[in-house]
Amino acid sequence: MNRRIKHVFFDLDHTLWDFDKNSSLAFEHIFRLNRIDINHSEFIEIYEPINLNYWKMYREERIDKPGLRYGRLKDSFDSLRFSIEDELIHRLSIDYIEHLTSFNHLFEGTLDLLDYLQPKYHLHIITNGFEEAQFRKLKNSSIDHYFKTVTNSEMAGVKKPNPLIFKHALGLAKANVEESLMIGDNLEADIRGAMEVGYDVIYFNPSSNGELMNIKTVSKLLEIKQYL
Repeated sequence: MNRRIKHVFFDLDHTLWDFDKNSSLAFEHIFRLNRIDINHSEFIEIYEPINLNYWKMYREERIDKPGLRYGRLKDSFDSLRFSIEDELIHRLSIDYIEHLTSFNHLFEGTLDLLDYLQPKYHLHIITNGFEEAQFRKLKNSSIDHYFKTVTNSEMAGVKKPNPLIFKHALGLAKANVEESLMIGDNLEADIRGAMEVGYDVIYFNPSSNGELMNIKTVSKLLEIKQYL
């Protein structure tokens, strides 16, 4: 146990909650529901990098929530030259959010890690995800009870990596930054954002792409035990 650290903050999507797997299953379901005759695998291959870019624009305040929800689908269909009415894209964007949390696969080791950490630390979430969806993800995947607080970008008024969301999370948790550690998969939003405020950090990098000097890095969640 790291006696200096008392509060451990986690990102949710792509860190504990397996966003890519759950998202793919949600699209498969809503395409079937809306009778969209499209190759699911080809769509996902195109959609995932487009979605990541839209989230980057969302973090940087270049688009709003409706723009993200519509634009990532519109661009994906356009890239595949798939003809679809705007009205149906809007319906799909609503169905996707509604059905996404019906699928709740977690990354390998999530429950074992949380069981290990909970008796030793106060656990918290800091997420850029939409408020209504994030609470359902935590509840439906049966991990909500592990966390003392959940800070999302809508309640904080800013998105990671803005320092204000990390400060908001500290205030909500009644935590000192010297006693706090952030764990996340996004180097820009989670790691550098938290470091700028003074958090200790652990970078979750399951694809093991690149060495990072002076940043604790793990490729599997259970490797976090060696630091905590």
